[in-house]
Amino acid sequence: MRKRSFDLRRPARRRWASKRWAWLVVGGLSVFLFLIVLSREKQPRSVPSILQKSYRSSLTEGINIADEMLSAHSYTRQLVDQIFLAKAFVVISKENKNLQFATQLSSQIRYLQVLLSRAAAGVTPLTSEVETAIHDMALLLYQAQQFNYDSATMIMKMKGQIQSLEGKMKFESEKSTKYGQIAAEELPKSLYCLGVRLTMEWFKNSNLHRKLSEGKHTLEKLRDNSLYHYCIFSDNILAASVVVNSTAMNSKLPDLIVFHLVTDEVNYPPMKAWFSMNSFRGATVEVQKVEDCSWLNASYVPVLKQLQNLDTKNFYFSGGGDGKIPIKFRNPKYLSMLNHLRFYIPEVFPALKKVVFLDDDVIVQKDLTELFTINLNGNVMGAVETCTETFHRFHKYLNYSHPLIRAHFDPDACGWAFGMNVIDLREWRNKNVTGIYHYWQERNADHTLWKLGSLPPGLLAFYGLIETLDPKWHVLGLGYTNVDPSAIRNGAVLHYNGNMKPWLKLGMEKYRGLWDKYVDYSHPLLQQCFMH
Repeated sequence: MRKRSFDLRRPARRRWASKRWAWLVVGGLSVFLFLIVLSREKQPRSVPSILQKSYRSSLTEGINIADEMLSAHSYTRQLVDQIFLAKAFVVISKENKNLQFATQLSSQIRYLQVLLSRAAAGVTPLTSEVETAIHDMALLLYQAQQFNYDSATMIMKMKGQIQSLEGKMKFESEKSTKYGQIAAEELPKSLYCLGVRLTMEWFKNSNLHRKLSEGKHTLEKLRDNSLYHYCIFSDNILAASVVVNSTAMNSKLPDLIVFHLVTDEVNYPPMKAWFSMNSFRGATVEVQKVEDCSWLNASYVPVLKQLQNLDTKNFYFSGGGDGKIPIKFRNPKYLSMLNHLRFYIPEVFPALKKVVFLDDDVIVQKDLTELFTINLNGNVMGAVETCTETFHRFHKYLNYSHPLIRAHFDPDACGWAFGMNVIDLREWRNKNVTGIYHYWQERNADHTLWKLGSLPPGLLAFYGLIETLDPKWHVLGLGYTNVDPSAIRNGAVLHYNGNMKPWLKLGMEKYRGLWDKYVDYSHPLLQQCFMH
């Protein structure tokens, strides 16, 4: 029997079957791995949640608000931004009569502000409660957009509101200035009462006239140039009294002081009565009335000549003009001869060589004797310059569009102040300052060189003739602004320039006491008029 030969085909079939099973296993494993990966992708990522958890935990640990705002996930910054935007929407919604929505926004704003304040104070940290608040505010802001309160609309409405407020502010500012000026010009009831009672006292009390006649031996003092002469031009009895009293009280040599007081005819009797009834540490007080200076007439004085012009009268007394000139520049007091008498001092006091001029709204709190020995270096007047801080140079007072002003005066020249000035009357006469003043007043008949007041013509008349004094001699601003306390303490003369005079109710309360201490309110007449 024959043996069968070896069959090579059977092993080949077994190898193919084993490869097929291997591929099936690999494919199954691949599908299994794919399913595992797919299932893991559907699960939430752990890294962001860990970061968020760590950030929230840092908030609960009381992180500083300033540091928290630097974070990319800052709750504080979101709250602040939402509050800012919501406040704008509150305004817009109120304008659109949507008061209910405005109330909702306001309530949510207050809630967010409480959260911020508590977090800033460290009372309660920013927690998940903030997320809810931010979400609620976001819904309200989205609702505002549905009301067409979008950015463009809001910007336009805010612009319109700003323009409206600017118009109202301008109107109220002008009204305030007008009423403030009226209040500053009016005579308080108490001062009117004092004037009336003093006038009655002057005409019924013969003792006052006798005192005056007994004092005629003082006439020599009025011309004695070895004494210290002060001149005051005023129609305010109490204010003039304070100037005299404060000067005498702080003087080392009050019996060598002579006051030359000039007033108008109406106030002449009460002025005479007051200074006859009271003594001021031995100081001499002379009272004159401007009407006695017969040479002060329209043919000589440009201001009086201008008053005869109908247009000038309408401008200052009837409220005429173009309406662009502030009311303070149309005050008739600027045309008063008492205001312009300072330009005629050498003629009012022809026998005197040197005087110190004082306004009636100043107080003196140092001895002024040294002023009479200051070397003016050939200049006419000593004055404190005012071109520093809030005060102005020439171009602020004068119209430099006018060729006359432009050709003769430096626009950056330093201004100075009337109110406390030492004057060499001999130099005044030699340099004809009054004539220079007349020249510029006549050129300004049409009010094109400057508006009004006595300072602008003074700047022109005394141009190049001023000797600068130490600022301590004359401290300004107590009638309209805050003044450095050290300047007040060291100042020789304090000036209440401005509308807020110390004898008015609108006077600055913190500076009133400096003035009041030179008023003897225990005086019987003052008690009758001031103690209501």
